[in-house]
Amino acid sequence: MTGANNTYILIMAGGVGSRFWPKSRNHFPKQFIDILGLGKSLLQLTYERFLKICPNEQIFILTNENYAQLVKEQLPYILEKNILLEPSRNNTAPCIAYASYKISKSNPLANIVVAPSDHLILKEDFFLDKINQALSFSSYNEALLTLGISPSRPDTGYGYIKYQNLSVEHQVSSIEKQVSSIKNNDAEIKKVTDFMEKPSLKKAQSYLDSGDYVWNAGIFIWSANAIIKAFEKYAPEIASLFAKGLDSYNTGTEKEFINSNYPSSPNISIDYAILERADNVYTIPADIGWSDLGTWASLHHVVEKDEDGNACRCQHINLQNTKDCLIQLPANKAAVIKGLSDYIIVDDGKVLLIYPKSDEQEIKQIAGQMVKDFGNEYQ
Repeated sequence: MTGANNTYILIMAGGVGSRFWPKSRNHFPKQFIDILGLGKSLLQLTYERFLKICPNEQIFILTNENYAQLVKEQLPYILEKNILLEPSRNNTAPCIAYASYKISKSNPLANIVVAPSDHLILKEDFFLDKINQALSFSSYNEALLTLGISPSRPDTGYGYIKYQNLSVEHQVSSIEKQVSSIKNNDAEIKKVTDFMEKPSLKKAQSYLDSGDYVWNAGIFIWSANAIIKAFEKYAPEIASLFAKGLDSYNTGTEKEFINSNYPSSPNISIDYAILERADNVYTIPADIGWSDLGTWASLHHVVEKDEDGNACRCQHINLQNTKDCLIQLPANKAAVIKGLSDYIIVDDGKVLLIYPKSDEQEIKQIAGQMVKDFGNEYQ
């Protein structure tokens, strides 16, 4: 464990997870669901993973105010003051700024890990090792680090990070000692040169072939000082807004300040606001068995399947000439399915979804149309 007393974790748990509709709904989104069938939600799995990095008292949950009770129920040991409630959905930059200013006030030496609440990590020991490497680096350097996922295929659904394929000691002489001390398992810190948007298949293949790209997993490591300086330089509107709250953070007036000011913050991601503009961004390529579980197909890819490629979560099912399907049914429902290939079949008790996996990017729009046509009960 690296500098645990100064290490803080920010788990972002405010999303709706609309691509997992109808299981993930506005009132009970994906991060709170036992989507893997392990008896624990994705949020609970993420929280338990980070308990191996720092103590419970230094783990914060960033979530929408509508989910405060869900967080308390699923994480009963989290301190209530560590549940930071967003009064509006303004993307990731404002919530990270809020938490960073708040933590920096109580500990100016804070070293922060920012992570989504709904990702799967199969190689947990490797993950923790890379996080500790990054924390060691960020505690001594004004650097913004990302955990870059070593791509296993030319996936067009992820953003890519391009890095210089040189070790950092050849680039920044002042950090030679730190870099040489944290090399391990061929994971070296790399200087980021570009953030690439979701590419075409041809471009994704060229990225994979070059060996100079990683997937952008949205897992970040930096000191509070470094990220606050970055906000001041690249997103001054966000910096000035949350700096105004310094007298309120960690006091009885914090909630009032946030409720009054947070909704006026720009709606922008941390990638666009900071990382794609900053010149001190680094990445650690990592093979950690990662999936963002962003879609039903990505879930199908990682869960256990039968000899025909079907992933079933149901008590009683009869499958005939059916293959490569993901099937989730309520505990009290049986099903007979014949002649389907590569389909998503999900019944949450109120909504039955039968949809080709190849068209799953349409599900978010379909969910919106259902709400428009039939009311908010389908949201």
